[in-house]
Amino acid sequence: MPEAPGDLRVEARGIAPVPDDRRYGGPGRLFTVWFAPNLTMTGVFTGTLGIVLGLDFATALAAVVAGTLLGAVPVAYLGTWGSRTGAGQLPLSRLAFGPAVVLPGVLQWLSSVAWDALIGLFGGDALARLFDWPFWLGVLVMMAGQGLVGALGYEAIHRLQKLMSFVLAVAFVILAVKMLDGVSPAASGSAHGMDRFGAIMLTSTVALSLSLSWAPYASDFSRYLPTKTSRTRMFWYTLLGVSLSFVVVQTLGLWGAAVFTDQTAGGVEKLLGGGWLGAFGLLAVALAALCSNAMNDYSGSLALQTVGVRVPRPLAAAGAAALGFPLVLWMHAADTTARFQNVLLFVGYWIPGFVAVVVVDWRARAGARARTGTGLDLGVESARPVPWWPAPLAFLVGFAAAVPFMNTSLYAGPVADALHGADLAYYVAFVVALLVYAPLRLRTGREAA
Repeated sequence: MPEAPGDLRVEARGIAPVPDDRRYGGPGRLFTVWFAPNLTMTGVFTGTLGIVLGLDFATALAAVVAGTLLGAVPVAYLGTWGSRTGAGQLPLSRLAFGPAVVLPGVLQWLSSVAWDALIGLFGGDALARLFDWPFWLGVLVMMAGQGLVGALGYEAIHRLQKLMSFVLAVAFVILAVKMLDGVSPAASGSAHGMDRFGAIMLTSTVALSLSLSWAPYASDFSRYLPTKTSRTRMFWYTLLGVSLSFVVVQTLGLWGAAVFTDQTAGGVEKLLGGGWLGAFGLLAVALAALCSNAMNDYSGSLALQTVGVRVPRPLAAAGAAALGFPLVLWMHAADTTARFQNVLLFVGYWIPGFVAVVVVDWRARAGARARTGTGLDLGVESARPVPWWPAPLAFLVGFAAAVPFMNTSLYAGPVADALHGADLAYYVAFVVALLVYAPLRLRTGREAA
């Protein structure tokens, strides 16, 4: 395992907690590791939604900021568990889910491979255009690069994101200057009454879904930090990294919604006017995809080990990238990119219930330790005889309860239709899972004691 900042040896360690004497680094590195991977054109294109739905710029921006912050708070909180335990997020969720951890574990692994493919498609297309390669070669180079970083592991990802935070920030400043020249934001919107309410809620929920999507990864990138690292500083650095990056790219999308008509790598090149500026834009698209997908591959490898697949972590990370390659070619050939992205967004509705379950279990364990005056020992916590069935029950009930409130291009629930498109599914899934799990966890915890 790495032993210090800049140690780029292959991280062979898998889901076993990192020992206290092998911890290093400071909380400040959490800002860059959560800042760079969100500086993608996917976030910019998503940001156009509020204007497309008929909102004015100011209202859409307020909805984006609110949704982003609501989604980023759980990520920042869960990330503080890494330094306390030395463990990744999915491995920690075994405390609540027990053997049923296979449910969120498989969902995360499948999602990481699928997002690899979707984001890799844009990154591979950018490389192919930049170097005049065939499409398949651009995708192959993209997948090889992200697979390599994911296999190298924790420290390589932190170093990459630190460098790319500066490079991609410059790229987006250039894009903003170029794009905003002569482009004005929407001063007024066409949505009124309940249509306006529905548009505000949907815009906010989409922003929330972007930031909350990192929740199952959160402690993966803080597990090497020393045990006594300030949890307050960890929380704020993570919150700032996630929130600032997502708000910036979505604001750019809101401002330039009128000119983002071709939401592809080629569209970015054309928007920048070709030449060296267009080439720089394509390079930024590729690098942003590399940053995001390296984290997908890394966390996906931990999820695969968590569900019991006995594969070395570096091979699991490289394997996720390898599986993404044929998936990209299939999407490209069948012109199913938009449909595939909608499937992924639909699948993302599982995350609020997951967050509710693991947070309640964590707080219940903290209360038990306070009553007995004992410290946090992951080995002791793992041995506590807490029934596992309430966690998957609450998880599934929360998801089921949210279905009528969902609003995607694949499916729109009756409640969402009645509310003029307002998507409340994330909130419902969280609240219902919380209400189902909390009393069951407290009751079974008392019986076990």
